[in-house]
Formats: sequence, structure tokens, C-alpha cells
Amino acid sequence: MTLIFAHRGYKAKYPENSMLAFIKALEVGADGIELDVHLSKDDELVVIHDEKLDRTTNSNGYVRDLTLSEIKKAHQSKWPFKKKLEPIPTLKEVFEWIKQTELFLNIEIKNNKIQYKDIEQKVVFLIRKYKMEQRVILSSFNHCSLALCHEIAPEIETAILYEDSLFQPWNYAKTILATAIHPYRKVASDEIIRESQGIGIAVRPWTVNHPKIMKRLFEVNCAGILTDDPELAYKIRKTYN
Repeated sequence: MTLIFAHRGYKAKYPENSMLAFIKALEVGADGIELDVHLSKDDELVVIHDEKLDRTTNSNGYVRDLTLSEIKKAHQSKWPFKKKLEPIPTLKEVFEWIKQTELFLNIEIKNNKIQYKDIEQKVVFLIRKYKMEQRVILSSFNHCSLALCHEIAPEIETAILYEDSLFQPWNYAKTILATAIHPYRKVASDEIIRESQGIGIAVRPWTVNHPKIMKRLFEVNCAGILTDDPELAYKIRKTYN
């Protein structure tokens, strides 16, 4: 069965990467949550997509230049979510909640633009602390970071993120000992899915929001999809059961 990962939570209806978006994704049938992590000035793992607070909150500045207490003063008040004043969660807060569920968790380590010192070790420490090794997937556009993740925590799954076409991505994944690929939906052909999964490399395309693409991926038995609308994906998947 193709698993449904809520991309930044139930992003289509709620503030992205917020606890509200994660909780609502669970309620509508998501199998997993996808989120992004950065490091604050005081080395706290913060769940937010961008390097800066500007786009999604009422505040501004780089995450790396702000302490956690400063970041916690911000809330996600941007349109169309002005009435849902959601704070920025820490990865620890997410683990405290998700450990009570059966959800999988895809953590994207956002160190492709800013090189956060020891972020891989800090993420792995929390995963092990909460005994989530078998329910977490680590992904990144920084494939050197993924290789390091595998080196320090071979028991945790790693997945390469990429946007442009790759030649035989299943073979490339094997070079860094990743067991999954997360391609942009436009470069996730049926052939790539079949070839990859045929040798044990799971494929989970992003960001899959159109019903037609969802149906194609369900029909080819893709390992998973990342979607902003887990409710729609769940309804469509039910027609294949």
C-alpha cells in the first residue's frame, strides 16, 4: 500500500509545519508526517521550512541568528491562516506528540543552504532518545549529510531528495547507502519507480496534490507520496482497496 505523508502537515488547510497541521493530518488518515528542521542560535532543533521566519510568521530574521525563546515569540499569522496563531514547534515537541501515535515521521534536514554544525548528530540523538529509529526517515538535498547520517546511525532510513532528473537514481542512492529516493513528482516516472523498488529502493515523490497524479502513483504501487492534502489522498486511495 502506498503510504500518505502529510507534507509539512496538512499544509493545504493549516499553517505549515505547525502542531495543528500535524494533528489534523492524523485525523484525516495520513500514515506519516513530513517536516523540516533547522538549528537556532542556541542549538535547538526548530521545525520550520525556510532559513528565515519572514515568509510564514509575523516575525523576521534567520533561524540561526535567533534563540529559541525569540523564535517562540513568533506565530504563523500569514494569509490565509491569520486566525490560527500557531507557534513554531521544536523537534522535541513533535516527538513528545508523535510517540503517542503510530505515524511515521520524515525529517528533512535543511542544511543544503546553511551548514548547521552537528545537526545530524543532534537529530539522531533525539530519534534514539524517543526510540523512533524504526519510524523515522531522514531526507535532505544535502547528500553528504545523508551519508553522514547513515555512518552515525545505520539503523535509521535515509532518502535522497532531488528535483532534476538523475540517471539511474536507484544506483546513485546505493552509493551513499540510502534505501529510498524522494524525487520531485515531475521526474518520478513509472519506470523509475519500478526499477528502484525492484531492487529495494523505496520511492516517495513530492509534492503530489493533483488527483490524476495521485491515482497514477497508487496504481504503480509507489512506496509513498508527500502531499499537502492528505485528506484528498486518503479518499482517493480508498478507491483502490
